[in-house]
Amino acid sequence: MRQVLIAGGAGFIGAHLVRAILARGDRVTVIDNFQTGRREALDGLKVAVIEHDLVQPLRTAPGRFDLVFNLACPASPRHYQANPLGTLRCNFVGTDSLLSLALSSGARMVQASTSEVYGDPEVHPQPEGYPGSVNPTGPRACYDEGKRAAETLCAEYHRQHGLDVRMARIFNTYGPGMISGDGRAVPAFIAAALEGREIPVQGTGKQTRSLCYVSDTVAGLLALADGEGLAGEVFNIGNPDEITILKLASAVASACGRPDLAIRFEAAAVDDPRRRCPDIGKAQRVLNWAPRIGLEDGLRRTVAAFRESARLMASVS
Repeated sequence: MRQVLIAGGAGFIGAHLVRAILARGDRVTVIDNFQTGRREALDGLKVAVIEHDLVQPLRTAPGRFDLVFNLACPASPRHYQANPLGTLRCNFVGTDSLLSLALSSGARMVQASTSEVYGDPEVHPQPEGYPGSVNPTGPRACYDEGKRAAETLCAEYHRQHGLDVRMARIFNTYGPGMISGDGRAVPAFIAAALEGREIPVQGTGKQTRSLCYVSDTVAGLLALADGEGLAGEVFNIGNPDEITILKLASAVASACGRPDLAIRFEAAAVDDPRRRCPDIGKAQRVLNWAPRIGLEDGLRRTVAAFRESARLMASVS
């Protein structure tokens, strides 16, 4: 039985990862400041919870661990842009603290990076060797450059200290547990469709994304954590099935049983990537991992979860 620490374990992907690791019989400790993570996401789970902001030093060592996951950062533009300095500090100071903890524990660490390190890419699809095209002074830079700096920290801890740290560049992930008001496309589209409102699309809607169902993302993280001889390596974790935002809006409307809903176009987000699609060849070859859940099935499951959440909220009120 391994001791596993998950920073950001009350977040969307983090809570799914907690459940998957508990199902394997390991013990889990969660560190979360609950800025965007939800306490109820951990309800009924046998986990130790430490409420702490990793920007601040840990007052006492939380224990010794065999495996550390760092998912401790807001991932929605609405959230990370609300506190850009905090986002930067979380990515740099918080990652440094966890790397130091992993080193002192002799633990393996998985760093949750992001496809945002590629910026508005000039290479398509994006392989791990592509250095990216990021605006370092734009409003998204607190997240994009913060994650890039975190990767640099990980690489140096590996080179200088021999730490077994590996990095996952996670592409757009969706599924049950997302919050409708967090500003990301899938929950925003579902919330609008279920309420019969126009679906809000930023910009022209011709920009593309590649959407990975959350169970597939978690499976990729676990495959990366379990693989041997991967210290210092970077892997794209995402679904290579590319779709325009307009087509995604139509797919969500159909999944909600409202294919007739109109689109409401809004101002384009600054520095919004025009195309986003992972090259997952490395993950397929080395990790024997590829996503299994198609968009239609994934949206069906996600819409069902949103309906159930709405039903439960209505029954309480």
